[in-house]
This record gives sequence, C-alpha cells and structure tokens, in this order.
Amino acid sequence: MTQTEVLVTGASGFIGSNLCQALDDAGHHVRAMTRRPDSYTGAGAPVAGDVSDEASLTEPLAAVDVAYYLVHSLDSADFEARDAAAARSFGSAAARAGVRRIVYLGGLGAEDEQLSPHLRSRREVEHCLAEAGVPVTVLRAAVVIGHGGISWEITRQLVDHLPMMIAPRWVSTRTQPIALTDVVRYLVGVLDAPAAEGAVYEIGGPEVLRYIDMLRRAARIQNKRTLPVVAVPLLTPRLSSAWLALVTDVNLATARNLVDSMTTEVVVRDTTIRDLVPGDVLGYDDSVRAALADRAAEQHPEADMSKAR
Repeated sequence: MTQTEVLVTGASGFIGSNLCQALDDAGHHVRAMTRRPDSYTGAGAPVAGDVSDEASLTEPLAAVDVAYYLVHSLDSADFEARDAAAARSFGSAAARAGVRRIVYLGGLGAEDEQLSPHLRSRREVEHCLAEAGVPVTVLRAAVVIGHGGISWEITRQLVDHLPMMIAPRWVSTRTQPIALTDVVRYLVGVLDAPAAEGAVYEIGGPEVLRYIDMLRRAARIQNKRTLPVVAVPLLTPRLSSAWLALVTDVNLATARNLVDSMTTEVVVRDTTIRDLVPGDVLGYDDSVRAALADRAAEQHPEADMSKAR
C-alpha cells in the first residue's frame, strides 16, 4: 500500500486520537493537528493549527494528500456560525495547498426531515468544506459508542447516577449507534478508495434502538438494576437539557444542542459503505463492553499492564 500524507484535525479528541493511531498502524504518515502540539502524546507528528485561524493552516496542510476534518464547536452558543466559518477557511486553505481530498465525519438525518440546529450545522459544514473545490468524502453517523465520546458519556453517567429516569420525549427517539472501532475502520477504509471521492456514506451499527433501550441495556451490562422510567411528556427541550447538565458533567450549551438533536430519528437508509469497506460491525452490547473496558484501562493502567505480561 502506498504511504499517504495525512492530516488529522482534532487529533487530541475522541475520534481523532483513535484515528491517528489507526492510520499510523496502517503505515500512513500522519500529521496530528492540535492547538497545543507541545502537550500532544498520541500517534503521528504533532503540528500546530487552528481551524478558526486560516493563516495557521498553511504549514500543517503543505504537501498533504488527504485531510480529515473532525472539528466542531458544539459547546458554543453560536456554534453554527463558528463551524461554518471554520469549514470555509479550512476548505480554502486545503485548496491552496493542493490537498487531494477532505474526509469529514458528519451526522445522520434524512434530508426531508426537520433537522435540529446541530444536525443542520453538520450538513452545512459538508457544503462549506467543498466550496473551494476540494472533493469531500462524508461519513454520517449517529451516536458513537466509545470511551470519551460525549453521547456515550451521557449514557454511562445517567446509568451511574440516576435511581430512576425522568423521561422526556427524546428517550423514545430511534437512533442507530455505532462502535468507535467501526467509525475508525470506515474512516481509514475510505482513504485510498477512489470511489469515495466526493461521496456521502451513512454508517451505523447493526441495531436501531431507542435511547431508553440503550440506557437499559447499558445498565444491564453493568449489573445495575433496570432503570425505572417516569414519563414527563411535557418536559421541554430547555428543561431537559438543564436537567441533563445537572446530572452529568456535560456543560449546558452542549447538553442543549444534543437534546435538540435527540428528538430527530437518525437511522441508516443507505448501506453502500458496507460494500466499499466490508466487515462485520460490532453490536451495541459489545460496543458498551469495549467502552467500559477502555475506561477501566485508563483509570487503572497498572492492572491493564499486568494482564499484558
């Protein structure tokens, strides 16, 4: 396989850190872009860059073949404007640098549905990245199950902290969760696939679940009592997000933006990616077990090392 010069934005984040390692393991030359390269300890060569500062992107993008765009500002009240401006800047800088392709991880959601501001922003970013002419490969996902992911952390913390679940309407919304390992596998898989240039793919795990099903199954896997549900159908998104911020460590702005999206059904309708990047996908229960194992290994590295010996 030909070695590809790859830039990963958001390299220190949840998806980016795992992607950098996978690309490095696959033999590609990885530039890990972060605003704080001096403190970066992951795979790849750290490079300084900030998608909100177009001038800072010249050096990281020089001689890059493919750039992965994994940045968003969900924790900001004005995230839609911020993300659109950053995507345009990145697309322009990539075009000037001669980047062959951009790969972007966006969000699921049918075009004919009323998308939440969060999902609408993800869709807008797809177009903003492509405005300067660089082909964009888009992978659209729903909830990613993996240690360190915001959506998974909300699930884990709700199971840990609540004796019962006050149920706003979004707990009955259907979604199609996907394991972190499968997201990374698909991101790596489209890298050298000519057919992926300019294409949009939907990615998901093998099961469509309601959020309440995800909570109950995560509780069962952790040997916790089944989560009782108290239905409060009139709980508004604003009150629901305030409650979410109260019982988890997710900040209020992020909680509000995520809750807005949780009212939208996000399921895979096009399975083309399975032909391009074949392989079995991990089920929800196994995804949860893997996330819990990674968390335990991070909290108790000495135990993990002793198992390796």
